[in-house]
Amino acid sequence: MKYAVSHLTTLRYAEPVRMAQFAVRLRPARWPGQHVRDYEFTVDPRPVAILEGEGGYFINESKFELREPISQLTVNSRFVVDREPLPASVTTGFGPCLADLRELAMSRPDLSPLGPASYIFASPIARPEREIAMWAAEFLDAAMPVMDAGRALMRAVGERFAYDNSATYPDTQPIEAFNSRRGVCQDFAHVMIVAARAHGIPAGYVSGYLRTQAPPGQERLVGADAMHAWVCLWCGDALGWVGFDPTNDMLADAEHIFIGMGRDYSDVAPFDGRFHGNAQQTMLFSVDVAPLD
Repeated sequence: MKYAVSHLTTLRYAEPVRMAQFAVRLRPARWPGQHVRDYEFTVDPRPVAILEGEGGYFINESKFELREPISQLTVNSRFVVDREPLPASVTTGFGPCLADLRELAMSRPDLSPLGPASYIFASPIARPEREIAMWAAEFLDAAMPVMDAGRALMRAVGERFAYDNSATYPDTQPIEAFNSRRGVCQDFAHVMIVAARAHGIPAGYVSGYLRTQAPPGQERLVGADAMHAWVCLWCGDALGWVGFDPTNDMLADAEHIFIGMGRDYSDVAPFDGRFHGNAQQTMLFSVDVAPLD
């Protein structure tokens, strides 16, 4: 599958602010089965310089500063991506059992952004929760292959939680979404991460896009897509990192476009920054994932 992706973000301020500094995480990181080309990143007003680099985890960052007062900022990220289907070795694979997985992850001498040991412990948002761990124990046991465990957790979240974009906020904690059994993709990913780590499975939070399908008989709406979140589980040396989408109860495949991975949302937030002033800020965004022939 080939897609043209456009992500337009507009920030508006009730009155001018100055010395605004921003970090944007929208440039796709390299990922197996995904080939990105023609990346464009534009900012209006134009900063003196844009510094491109890597974030603390497996994510690219674009940093810039605007010293003159601004009342509006527009950021546009555009690229073309080719996505290959998951290989049969992943879709039919099993991976090591949970009893062995944690030891395997901890014994690997890998401190890189993709080292599995970094994704076993608590992180700023995905902290240990006894209730979530006990709930996950209903579906898991130490003898299960990790791929079976990932599917079981993914299915449990997909079937037992209701998608409700009015039930939570960006700062809602995983235990709150868990207790209400409602939320959005960000909440479902965090709940699954907490559950997986509680049982020794290295789990990362993925920020990306999902190609959405229009209802039968209707045209797809331009700009109707949004950023999506799912979970990557480390499934041993042979399988590596495998994406699980609990919102849709499916493996992350050719319709999932990978931007980056961290321990939780705080590592891969698409946009953050600071400025001098006390003006109210409003953020608007429009995302389009258009299939290409």
